[in-house]
Amino acid sequence: MVARVAVIGTAAMPVGRWQTKPGDADQILEHEVIARLVVEAMQDAGIDKADVGALLFAQPRPYTLQKYFATFIANYLRLPCDGLVAELMGNGMTAGLAFETAADQIRLGRTKVALALGVNFETATPAIDHMMSSMRTTGDVDFHVPFGFTPISWYAMDAARYMHEFGASRADLAIVAVKNRAHAVLNPIAQFRKPITLDEVLAQKPIVEPLGLFEVPPRSDGAVCLVLASEDVAQQTGRPYALIRGRGFFHEGAHQINEIPNDMIALQAARIAGERAYAEAEIHPGDVDFAELYAPCTIVEVLVSEALDLVARGQGALAAAAGETRLGGRIPICTSGGLGSRGHPAYVTPFYSFHEAVEQLRGRCGERQVPDARLGLVSAELGNYNAALVHVMEAMR
Repeated sequence: MVARVAVIGTAAMPVGRWQTKPGDADQILEHEVIARLVVEAMQDAGIDKADVGALLFAQPRPYTLQKYFATFIANYLRLPCDGLVAELMGNGMTAGLAFETAADQIRLGRTKVALALGVNFETATPAIDHMMSSMRTTGDVDFHVPFGFTPISWYAMDAARYMHEFGASRADLAIVAVKNRAHAVLNPIAQFRKPITLDEVLAQKPIVEPLGLFEVPPRSDGAVCLVLASEDVAQQTGRPYALIRGRGFFHEGAHQINEIPNDMIALQAARIAGERAYAEAEIHPGDVDFAELYAPCTIVEVLVSEALDLVARGQGALAAAAGETRLGGRIPICTSGGLGSRGHPAYVTPFYSFHEAVEQLRGRCGERQVPDARLGLVSAELGNYNAALVHVMEAMR
């Protein structure tokens, strides 16, 4: 029988600007940040470090000086493991893959407790170095990169197509940023917590038309540790936990964007992965109480919410404008503040989404708590949703 997997502990540093420059007198060291979070997460879970059998890391940014980071941390924490110690990489899905692999170690019976963790420091790295790395990571180096094709340009094309297809205005999309900032105001670990208005969003300088500064993600630093365990271990702790009810994955066989003619704003991978997650969880989209979506830009949240059938096709922007996706609405989306306001330390961003989902399901979100939250959904993307990973989580109290 395959073990059911739960998240029993979590710890996250506030998202912000933490990376120090090499010449600074005081240095913030990634391994010290991770070590502190591991201790906090295991205390939250109520387990001893001797129980941990696997460490699955989101691969750090290339700017991290320490290489072979996973095995270094296993040594630093004196954590011998008979499961797996590894780093995983998958662009925006990096932390999602680490989470999934940690869960698989438990499902396969190789350990009863696994840590999924990672750190993403990038804000003190020169912008030109960061952008060159990003373009080589997210595009075809022989075609896209020479033309300066960036991730934000994908999303801007999606926005232009959506506005053409469904008659949406830029204001219809921009309201998503206002909604998410209102959520971030209530989140003590969010990067940006000052309320913004629709007029302020629309007045910002353009980044890639039709997306302005407040409609795209910031550069961010962050780190998270999640403690996963078999359900019997979760029950033995006597504490509330979040059970993985269902998961779905699909890769459409395209690198970041698909050059084969298709419906570019349907996000086929998200739709198929979502259907598989719902089926495994034996629920319908309407059963979900909230969703933490990997959505770097306003348009992406709109498209993913539609692809996952949380709102009707062509209605994502209007649903946000009508308050359906706000706290207190029919289906709150990105209660953490989302990538634009909570922040986007890309290689660990899905960890922050799982952190928020677990906190919601354990009833620990204070003013931003979704009342009686029982089922939550978390998504992650590989490129422009050329691949998607979707999890349905259930509160067990």
